[in-house]
Amino acid sequence: MTPEDRFPGPELPHSGPRHHQDLDVLPYGSYYEPAEPPAGYGYDETYSGYGGAHYLEQHWPAAGHPAAAAEHPAEHGPAEAAHHEDPPTIELGPPLPAAEQQVHFPYPQPEPGEAPGPLYVIGDVHGYLDELRTALQQHALIDADGHWSAGRSRVWFLGDFTDRGPDGIGVIDLVMQLAAEAAAAGGYCRALMGNHELLFLGAARYGDEPVQSTAGTASFLAAWRLNGGQQHDLDRLEPHHISWLSRLPAMALEDGHLLLHSDTTAYLEYGETIADVNDAVHDVLADEGADEWWDCFRRFTKRFAFRGDSGPAAVHELLGAYGGYRVVHGHSPIPYLTGAVHADDGAPPHVPGPYIYADELAIAMDGGVTMEGRLLIARLPVN
Repeated sequence: MTPEDRFPGPELPHSGPRHHQDLDVLPYGSYYEPAEPPAGYGYDETYSGYGGAHYLEQHWPAAGHPAAAAEHPAEHGPAEAAHHEDPPTIELGPPLPAAEQQVHFPYPQPEPGEAPGPLYVIGDVHGYLDELRTALQQHALIDADGHWSAGRSRVWFLGDFTDRGPDGIGVIDLVMQLAAEAAAAGGYCRALMGNHELLFLGAARYGDEPVQSTAGTASFLAAWRLNGGQQHDLDRLEPHHISWLSRLPAMALEDGHLLLHSDTTAYLEYGETIADVNDAVHDVLADEGADEWWDCFRRFTKRFAFRGDSGPAAVHELLGAYGGYRVVHGHSPIPYLTGAVHADDGAPPHVPGPYIYADELAIAMDGGVTMEGRLLIARLPVN
């Protein structure tokens, strides 16, 4: 039994069957991640080889707690050890010193002497509305009626609201509602643009219009369907959804945490500052054509840049450009990062909490809800 197996998480609702394809692919077999999960990256190997990577077991009962004793998760052995090193997406320089922590207030400003509210991050939701509501209630961020109850708390969704799950538009509606309610209460609820937002909006705008991909001619609509697009979400997409999604930032800095959707260094290709990156992505969505939009989606579908021996240097490259002392991201499900996708007995992956790795410079927040893992919420900072 690995240490994390002793920390079962709370039971979450099951809102429908999960799709088997959990890593994003481009048409005609052009992958931006391995077609099969790499061997290795089990807990023991990762802990010794990746600078003390470990699961954050915050918010879950410890061994001996009554809630833990009530559950008996299947015992998982670590995957067979193998050596795999992901090439960096850019040429990396030497590690940079950690930047000074700062607190940023997008809106509203606190009263003089008033401390900011607690900061929370939420991983990929992918249309699992019931799981999202349950997790938000468990963290006292919403009440039993689904309304904001967290006062001046600050909440960031890390992107990927739609596709694969049963109600992506319902998720977007809830996040938009909470954004308004949080602002009225003196807090805020904001969201990043994920690669699935780029894909969903592209499918709505360009449909089957051909785009030039590295694998030949493709289309947004075909790629969207290939990656779990749900027709009922597209049918319910309205202009106010499009307007809101199109304005989402690609990255943000909060309390020294550099918030990203994708675990890639591709952000560096869009600007030298956070504002530059966000403006560049918005310009693509506003003025550029389908090929430029597709290229943006393709770049932010890359993953695993922070894993392996070169991972800490890749994180330092981002932190050196954009500030902060730690990266927090979604996009790559934790079971793929660790290699524990499924147990030998077919049990779903066990995800006890956020995953800290890359010399503790990166926190992964995609708990793999699409593969019967967990929808993760964490209060920052985590240790």
